[in-house]
Amino acid sequence: MKPITPEEDKIIRQKFESILEKCASCQKPENKSKIEKAFEFAYDAHKNTRRKSGEPYILHPLEVADIAISKIGLGTTSFISALLHDVVEDTEHTIEDIKFHFGDTVAYIVEGLTKISKLAENNQTGIQVENFRKILLTLSKDVRVILIKLSDRLHNLRTLDAMPDHKKSKIVSETLAVYVPIAHRLGLYPIKTELEDICFKYRNPEIYNKIKTKIELKKTSVEELFRKFIEPLKPHLDELGINYEIKYRLKSVASIYRKMKEKGVSFEEVYDVFAIRIVFDPTDPKLEKSQCFTIYSIISDQYRPHPGRLRDWINNPKPNGYEALHTTVMGPEGKWVEVQIRSRRMDEIAEKGYAAHWKYKENKDQETEIDKWIAKIRETLELQLSSGEDFLSTFEVDIFNLEVYVFTPKGEMKVLPYGATALDFAYEIHTEVGNHAIGAKVNYKLVPLNYKLQSGDQVEIITSDKQKPQREWLNFVVTLRAKSKIKEAFKKERRENIEKGQEIFNKLRQKIGYSLPIKKIMDYYQIKDKDEFFCKLGGRVIDLNKDINKIIEKKRKFKYIKYWGLQLKKVLPGSSSSSNNKQKNKEFVVTESSELDNYILASCCNPIPGDKVVGYLNEDNIIEIHKTDCEVLKKLGAEHGDKIKQIRWSTFRVLSFLARIRLKGLDRVGILQDITSVISDKRKINMRTVKIDATGGFFDGYLDLYVHSKEDLDSIIEELKKIKGMKTVRREEVTDSLS
Repeated sequence: MKPITPEEDKIIRQKFESILEKCASCQKPENKSKIEKAFEFAYDAHKNTRRKSGEPYILHPLEVADIAISKIGLGTTSFISALLHDVVEDTEHTIEDIKFHFGDTVAYIVEGLTKISKLAENNQTGIQVENFRKILLTLSKDVRVILIKLSDRLHNLRTLDAMPDHKKSKIVSETLAVYVPIAHRLGLYPIKTELEDICFKYRNPEIYNKIKTKIELKKTSVEELFRKFIEPLKPHLDELGINYEIKYRLKSVASIYRKMKEKGVSFEEVYDVFAIRIVFDPTDPKLEKSQCFTIYSIISDQYRPHPGRLRDWINNPKPNGYEALHTTVMGPEGKWVEVQIRSRRMDEIAEKGYAAHWKYKENKDQETEIDKWIAKIRETLELQLSSGEDFLSTFEVDIFNLEVYVFTPKGEMKVLPYGATALDFAYEIHTEVGNHAIGAKVNYKLVPLNYKLQSGDQVEIITSDKQKPQREWLNFVVTLRAKSKIKEAFKKERRENIEKGQEIFNKLRQKIGYSLPIKKIMDYYQIKDKDEFFCKLGGRVIDLNKDINKIIEKKRKFKYIKYWGLQLKKVLPGSSSSSNNKQKNKEFVVTESSELDNYILASCCNPIPGDKVVGYLNEDNIIEIHKTDCEVLKKLGAEHGDKIKQIRWSTFRVLSFLARIRLKGLDRVGILQDITSVISDKRKINMRTVKIDATGGFFDGYLDLYVHSKEDLDSIIEELKKIKGMKTVRREEVTDSLS
């Protein structure tokens, strides 16, 4: 490995000094000395290592420390931990070494940050899921672990170009599945936004570049609108006698694209591409809230507010601690403008999340919503999910989903994930309440247990001692707590039935005095598992007393009983895992040859030749081809990153694929004829479905077409855009099979 040059050494040390200057709490002599010691320790440990990009490895922990200090506002212990975070994983140093030199707290954080490098080969959950579980376990004890981990992930994404394509896909999937929601929930919006944007750039490079270019072109007009907007406000704000600043920010590429997809509109039709932010220093901390509303009053006096667009996050802070007053008003030039009003304290919490939230917390022992969320993570992990798939799905629903706020009959508020039912609420109250629930009263009206709760509902659970958990409950509960408690009840019932079954079996054998092998009885009932047999026997699913004579007579008809042993699979020469690893990342070429049946096009995203895609090797050894922005692929990549394959399309000239085009425009006589003329006459394309609805002078509809490739589809879209009266023509992102 190439040694570090004097020029590189100078850059490294300058970088370290610049980070040190940013950290206010690190300036005490004793803290500075510890940080310098950690830097030299990490520098020496990584001195013979370089990253894939070719730069000295020590620059990575320095960049991670920089993000943790400047973007999150962490202090001395986190600085030291960030510098050392890869030492145990990548060098010969151990956790004991870290503990000896830097103490228990740093050692604990570094251990939490150290990845799991080896798992049993038969572990189906995958390395990523085990990592996520470990990260969250440490989060529940020391939040600094995940804050540094987010810093590490952000820098890894910033340098993703140096990684091979299959690694890029895996890292992006992991990031979107886990790290983006964590950053959002911890209130780290700048980090969440950058993570999302980088992932979007790699999953949809063409769309990313188009939107990025349009944002750049819009800057000039936004700056002019911003200047016009604040001009009449300034005199009134100055009269308040407070220090304030007004700034604007353009929304991220990923958030704009999300709006475009949700609303079904073009970039030009997204009205809140930018937001104006007013940040002020209250004249008195006690007046912070009232002065926010005073500023809102000044804005609403000058500009008409949008009905229903006032968001009061001051009286009702978000679970991650976010506080602000949001409004949307009709600004100059007839443009809707979003305005955010924050105090300096609120702004720091919004930018730096949990770290700032803790800094401003008056009573350190008082439990806030974010503390409750971290406690919920601890409870979630203690439930010990059995599979990685369950872990990730409940992880997303239970910990990161949107929420509803509901109340007990006594007015106590409970926070549940969006989509939670009355039964989820019952289990949130107590396990026994859930186990014996038969119905609920929501806002004094009787509802079934599967009723989906809405924010503001007041819920009373009706119970009965005769009730017990039902299997169909698992079909509608959404929280991990409810699911695990229901399954736990079934397991308890199963254990009890197995014990009863064993007792019934033993008593019967003693009664008939006949040494009948249990295997023959199980064969009679076509049951292979002994516990399953005893469970059904104890649960009265089968009646051995009734059937025993038939079983005995059947056995007597046979003179011999033959047993077969298990046939063990041999490992053939050349089939080792190492040789398989050489092939696993090989590029897969998709052709239209009828002889090839080793791939399928995923129905969840319906890719067509020319789309940006990757493959997933499923359990049947078939390649599933997904679009790179497919939500199903995101989950598969997070759970089974090693099964993601690079895909290359060949040229398709015979096979056709269904695609949908969404159309909107001004209705007129002959518009449908013009549309079908482009498709059938000019392009000679077969249509399967045409659906157009026209009301009030406008039409909205879609076409399902058979095309050979994305190139064909794009050219058709361009032709349709030329039709008089056409306003919007775009490909419809269908999430299930076209119908």
